Amino acid sequence: MEATLMTTLTHSTPSLQPHAISLLRIALGVMALAHGLLKVFVFTLPGTVGYFESLGLPGFLAYLTIAAEVGGGIALLLGVYTRWVSLALVPVLLGAAWVHLGNGWMFSNAGGGWEFPVFWALALIVQAGLGSGPWVLSRRFA
Repeated sequence: MEATLMTTLTHSTPSLQPHAISLLRIALGVMALAHGLLKVFVFTLPGTVGYFESLGLPGFLAYLTIAAEVGGGIALLLGVYTRWVSLALVPVLLGAAWVHLGNGWMFSNAGGGWEFPVFWALALIVQAGLGSGPWVLSRRFA
């Protein structure tokens, strides 16, 4: 019985794995796009620039971060250059982890902790290793 179950699980995994890869990519794309648009429509561009400057960062980094999150999110959703886009977003998430470092581990802490941005960065590295999966705009640009 146990051998039959293991054989069944082993044989079913390859058919599900490509779809899981696409699902991870889409989830990462939605998250990046949502965070970029949050900075535009809720915090506003001047508010985001001001926040970056309050951290001692140059204001132009706010625009680069928004462009990376919005552009990267759209690219991930479409499956365009997934490996490169995933890797390009890692420094953005490590920067977010740096911002939240003093707030402790849990993101539910006041000001948000650093565990979520670090987890997100690791998920992007995994996505870069896995590639796009089957649900892409064009295999040529995957």
